[in-house]
Amino acid sequence: MATRPAIGIDIGGTKIAAGLVSGTGDVLHRLVTATPGHSEPEVETAVVDLVRALSRDAPDAPVGVGAAGWINPATGTVLFSPHLAWRHEPLRDRLEERLGRGVTVTNDADAAGWAEWRFGAGRGEDQLVCLTLGTGIGGALVLDGALRRGRHGMAGEFGHQMVVPGGHRCECGNRGCWEQYASGNALGRDGRELARAHSPVAQTLLAAAGGQPEAIDGELVTRMALAGDPASRDLVAEAGEWLGIGLANLAASLDPGTFVIGGGLGSASPQLLETAEDSYRRHLTGRGYRPYARVVRARLGADAGLVGAADLARSEAR
Repeated sequence: MATRPAIGIDIGGTKIAAGLVSGTGDVLHRLVTATPGHSEPEVETAVVDLVRALSRDAPDAPVGVGAAGWINPATGTVLFSPHLAWRHEPLRDRLEERLGRGVTVTNDADAAGWAEWRFGAGRGEDQLVCLTLGTGIGGALVLDGALRRGRHGMAGEFGHQMVVPGGHRCECGNRGCWEQYASGNALGRDGRELARAHSPVAQTLLAAAGGQPEAIDGELVTRMALAGDPASRDLVAEAGEWLGIGLANLAASLDPGTFVIGGGLGSASPQLLETAEDSYRRHLTGRGYRPYARVVRARLGADAGLVGAADLARSEAR
């Protein structure tokens, strides 16, 4: 059971990635398809088609699905998803009915964090916090070799800690959430604001966006920072400062041995992580009198979610 291949599915807002994954975390076969809008039945059909395609080489492989949202791990029900129309959606039951076999459903950030602990940058660390930086901030917590999901399966929503009361409005409905200051969305918003203000320092960034402030997003700001644009580098440094403050808060609460930083933004910007680690060390409670957690870049990249979902299916198969 521990070594046989498993199928992992990572459902995102724009694409669904699937893979047949070995017991050592290697992706033996990979498939990707566009996420079919917000229709629950169409998304389920896309997942079923991917599983069936991958099952040709492994008909009895366990199936694991990672999806963004709050998921009841006992029932596999998606209570809420920010990118899809799932509201109290019995995803596990629907997929099992159509596939005729057991399916494990978990949060996508939990799946990615588990993969990094098992096969990536978190190997050998028994007190791990994994953050996925993209449009927002997702998180996973692995303590003493176990994925900690919380009483209701909603642990790890680190991005929705409020760090600025009355601050920027967040999609979750609150104001001042951490991800509004240290994510790809935050970078894009601040870049657009700088461009709309007709700031001379934003001219290179604006030119890269074709003269259209609305075309500035976190990916462009990151790319321009890597190319040496001073304004973009300042924006990334500001996001890194906020990221470090959040890490210090998490360290005060959880005292992990390692922070693994992944996701599209975390993987793309060395400057962000360097600034964040410096900020974390400056803001950590008791600094100078306690050990610092390691801050490391995730290793598995875009495959982390599907690799983790597959491995959890293998270990949690009913």
